[in-house]
Amino acid sequence: MPLLLGTAVPRVEDERFLTGQGTYIANLDLPGVLTVTYVTSSVAHGLITGIDVEEARQAPGVVDVVTAADLDIGPIPPMNPNYPASMARPILAADRVRFVGEAIVAIVSETAAAGADAAELVVIDYEPLPAVVTIEAAETDDVVMFPEAGTNLVLRTEGGDADPESCEVSVSSVIINQRLAPCPLEGRAGASVWGDDGRLTHWSSCQGAHPVRAVFAQTYGMPVDQIRLIAPDVGGSFGSKARPTAEELLLPFLARRAGRPVRWVPSRSTDMTGLGHSRGQRQRFTIGGDRDGTMRAMRVHVDGDAGAYPALGPMLAANAATMSAGPYRFESMAWSTAAFITNSTPTVAYRGAGRPEAAALVERAVDLFAAAVGLDPAEVRRRNLVRPDQFPWTTATGVVYDSGRYEEALQRALDEVDYEGVRKEQARRRDNGNGDDGGRALGIGVTTFIDRTAGVPGSEYGAVELRADGSVLVRTGSSPYGQGHHTAWKMLVADRTGLPLDRIEVIHGDTDQVPRGGITGGSRSAQKAGSAVAEATDLLVVEAKRQAANLLEASPDDIVLDMAEGRFHVAGSPGAGAPQVTWSDLGERTVTADGPGLKCETDFDGLGPTVPFGAYVAVVEVDTETGAVEITRMVTVDDAGTILNPLLAMGQVHGGLAQGIGQGLFEEWRFDDDGNPLTANFSDYAFISAADLPSFESYLVETPSPNNPLGFKGIAESGTIGGPPVLQSAVLDALAPLGVRHIDFPLTPERVWEAIQEARRS
Repeated sequence: MPLLLGTAVPRVEDERFLTGQGTYIANLDLPGVLTVTYVTSSVAHGLITGIDVEEARQAPGVVDVVTAADLDIGPIPPMNPNYPASMARPILAADRVRFVGEAIVAIVSETAAAGADAAELVVIDYEPLPAVVTIEAAETDDVVMFPEAGTNLVLRTEGGDADPESCEVSVSSVIINQRLAPCPLEGRAGASVWGDDGRLTHWSSCQGAHPVRAVFAQTYGMPVDQIRLIAPDVGGSFGSKARPTAEELLLPFLARRAGRPVRWVPSRSTDMTGLGHSRGQRQRFTIGGDRDGTMRAMRVHVDGDAGAYPALGPMLAANAATMSAGPYRFESMAWSTAAFITNSTPTVAYRGAGRPEAAALVERAVDLFAAAVGLDPAEVRRRNLVRPDQFPWTTATGVVYDSGRYEEALQRALDEVDYEGVRKEQARRRDNGNGDDGGRALGIGVTTFIDRTAGVPGSEYGAVELRADGSVLVRTGSSPYGQGHHTAWKMLVADRTGLPLDRIEVIHGDTDQVPRGGITGGSRSAQKAGSAVAEATDLLVVEAKRQAANLLEASPDDIVLDMAEGRFHVAGSPGAGAPQVTWSDLGERTVTADGPGLKCETDFDGLGPTVPFGAYVAVVEVDTETGAVEITRMVTVDDAGTILNPLLAMGQVHGGLAQGIGQGLFEEWRFDDDGNPLTANFSDYAFISAADLPSFESYLVETPSPNNPLGFKGIAESGTIGGPPVLQSAVLDALAPLGVRHIDFPLTPERVWEAIQEARRS
C-alpha cells in the first residue's frame, strides 16, 4: 500500500461515534449500579455550623448518605510539593467551605431522581464569611481562607534581569486574561466497583488511565496493581480532566460502603461550577526598545487566580511568564509571578495551559510598542522574529526553541489576506469618516506566536504484536478524547508494515491491557506516543524479517518487506513466482497458546519539548453604534513539524481557533461580590456558534523538529494561542481613530460600546 504519512486519511473513529456506538460512563452496563449525588456549598466562603442529613437518609430510594465525618481518606494529593500543606483540599468539606459548588454531602441512591430529591432534604447551616473574589482582594490578606497558612499567597516565582525603561522607547500596561470554563461536551464522570478479590475497577472520563490510577492509589494507600483504571470513550476535556476531582475520588469509598457499583454523572450546571476553571490572570508588563522598532527588553509580572485550592493555577502563571518572550529576539527579560487563593472554583488546565496567556501578554505589548514608535505592527514583528539560522534559540527566559521559519509564516498570512489591500481600504474608510459604510470601522490584526508542546514530562509507551491471522494489535499509553489517535497510530503502523488500516487495531485507556502510560495533554501524543508506536513497529519488522529469513532459508539482511503487498521476499526475487512470506504466514507460525511470538514494545521520551509556531491575521468590522464585532476574514498559518495527517491537523486548528475566538469575543466566567456564580449554564455563559465564525482560511507549514525521530510537533492548542490576541489586535486597530487604546477580553458588544463611549467623552 502507498505511504500514508502526510496524506489526508479520514478518521477511522468517526463511524462508531456518529452511529451511537460510543461507550461513555453514562451508558456503561453496570448491573446493580447506584447513583451518586452531591450536595454542594451554596455560599462562597463560610464556616459549616451544622449538617442535618437524617431526613435525607430516610428518603425513598436512598442507600447511604456520607459526610466528611464518615471518611478515612483525604486530603487530595497535592499537585506540587511546594504548595503549603495547610491548603490541601479535603474530599468533602468539613468545617469550612471555600467556593460555591464545593462538595459537602454524598448521597447514594437507587436512581438519579431519588438522589436529587434526597439532596433537597439536606440542611446545612453556615456562618458566612467575607468572600474574596478577585486577585486584588486576595493579595491584601485582609481575609485569609486558610488561617493556618496566614496568607492567601500560594507560590511566587521569579527570574531574569531587564531594564526596559532605559531603552529609547518603553511602554507599560496592565491587562486581564479572564476566567474561563472549559465546558467539554461530556463533563466529569466516574464509576467504581470492588471485586470479590478486593481489587478496585474504576472507570474515569479522563486524559490518561495510568496517571489517574496513581492518584487513586495514593489517596487510598493501595498498590497500583490492585486498581484497574479504565478510560472508555471520553467526550472531550481540553486539559480539565487531567486529574480526578474530589467527587470522583470519593466513588470507591462509596462503592465499598454500599457493596455495589456506584456511578456519578453530574448535571451541566453542577459541572460548570465544579470541574475547574482556567486562565484568570492579571498581567503587567513593560516593553522597551529602539525607535527603529527593535525590541530589546521586557519585564513581566503575572498574578494568577488559583481558585479555592491550589491545583494548576500557580504553575500556569509561571508557564505564562516563562513563555512570554514569544517568537521574538529579546536581549533581556525579567519575570515574576504570584498566585493567590480566592473563593472561586479551583484553576486547572485549559487548552494551551499558559501559552495562550503568554501570547496575549506579549502580542499586546508588541502592538503597544509599535504604536509608540509609529510603525506598522506587522513590520515590527518582522524585524524582531527569531531567524531560521538562529535555531536552536534560547530565549532570555531560558526556553529552547528547536526549529522554525517564523517570518515565512508571517509573510504567507499577510499575502493570503492581501494586507496592503486591506490597509488601503481602511485608509479610504477613515478618510470618509466611515459614513459610507454605516459606521462600520475596519480593523486588521496580526499575531505571530509560538507554542511549547510535549512539555509535559515523562515518556510514553507503545507496543505492537502480531496476531495469528496476520493482523497487528497496537497498545498505546496515550488515551484520546477527540484527537484521532486511532487513525494516527494506524497510519504509522501501516506505513511500516504494508498492512491496510483495517488490519490494525488500537487499544488504549485500560491499565490491565496497557502496562504503563502518561497523560494526553500539552500536545505531546504524536511526538511521544506516536514515536513509541513507530519505534515498536520498526522493531517488529526487524523481528519479522528474522522469522521470514528462517522460512525462506536466507539471511535476515537479504529479506525485503514489499510495502505495496505487505509481503517478505529475498532481495532480488520479488516476482510473483518467487518464494514469499506474508504477515499471516508469520502469525500462524509464531502465535501460540502462551501469547504472541512477535511482540515489541518501547518507551519514548525524546530530546525535549518542541516549539511549533504560527501567524494569524484577522479582519474585522466593528459597528461603532452597537459595539458588535464581525470577523470578515481569518487567515491562519500553522507549523506542526512534520505533518502526520493534514486532515487531523486542520481539525485541531479549527477546533482550537473556535475556542480562541470564543475567549476573544464572548466567554467570561463571572461572580458577584459575594462569590456567587453568574454564568453557571449555557444561557448565561456565552458560547461560540457557527453563526459567529467565518470560513477559516488555514494553511500549514512544516519545519521538522530534531527532538523526535518523526519530526513531529503539536498543533492542538495553536488556535487558542493565536486566536484571542489577533482579535484584540484587530478590534483595537479598528477603534484607534476613535481614541480607544485598550479593551480587555472578552470583546463583547457591551464592553466595546462602553470603550467607544468613554473615548468620546475623553
